[in-house]
Amino acid sequence: MNRRHFLQAIAACLGLAQLDRLAASVHADPLLKVIPSSGEKLPAIGMGSFVSFNVGHDVEVLQQRTELLRIFFQLGGGIIDSSPMYGSSERNLGYCLENLKYVDGLFSATKVWTTSVEDGAAEIQASRNLWKVDQFDLLQVHNLLSWQGHLETLFEMKQLGRLRYVGVTTSHGRRHAELEKIMLTQPIDFVQATYNAIDREVEQRILPIARERGIAFIANRPFQRGSLVDWAKKHPLPGFAREFECDNWASLLLKFIVSHPAVTCAIPATTRLDHLFENMSAMRGIVPEQKMRETLVKYIAAL
Repeated sequence: MNRRHFLQAIAACLGLAQLDRLAASVHADPLLKVIPSSGEKLPAIGMGSFVSFNVGHDVEVLQQRTELLRIFFQLGGGIIDSSPMYGSSERNLGYCLENLKYVDGLFSATKVWTTSVEDGAAEIQASRNLWKVDQFDLLQVHNLLSWQGHLETLFEMKQLGRLRYVGVTTSHGRRHAELEKIMLTQPIDFVQATYNAIDREVEQRILPIARERGIAFIANRPFQRGSLVDWAKKHPLPGFAREFECDNWASLLLKFIVSHPAVTCAIPATTRLDHLFENMSAMRGIVPEQKMRETLVKYIAAL
């Protein structure tokens, strides 16, 4: 799809002001951040799939999700994150990616999620079949479940050239002490945990360790499953948001996350095209520095 057809296809879904900004953003370079263990660059805004792709077998919905992914990649997106825990999400991602025919820039990330280390390899193969990919870019131990044994499996896969990156995940601020231990003792490439303008516990230890050890950080729950941005939209956008070319709360909240020097990307989920545009616009324009990040935190705390 060329640029003209791309813009025509979504013109009916966006207002004229948004469309003008979109036209400009197609030409703007997206914010890319370095994966420390390799030097590879990754788009700073990805896509989660926990609820948004767990939609059963509804063909009409799946066609809409396919178009959503098409535009995600057109806007410079890369990483898509999923898990066997997410119901039908992996199967539906495979359906959408297959129907896109050719995907430029996909960084496939899923998880191993089973208490049985012996069953881990079979689960990974099942995920690969569902996604319809030859191999994953990133495999993560989901919520540290049986992490010792699963990391052995993933490290072996990486050594054999069947996997590019190894990671571990947690969420909701849980098990950070154990996560720190893994980060300090295991040669992982990625860590994933909750980070947003309200949930900032990772700033104390996890993010500094990630930066010191050269571990990429993926921020999950950037909007607290939507509740944070819904709450923020009830309040006026601060005037200083214009300094960073943000005209919506989603973009501002995401820029806060990805502007942290230890953060590699954030993975908001969405089912709506207008929300996708807001999310992806966080990869364009000026990125706030530490002083302005602190100003945003104070502004939100005072609301």
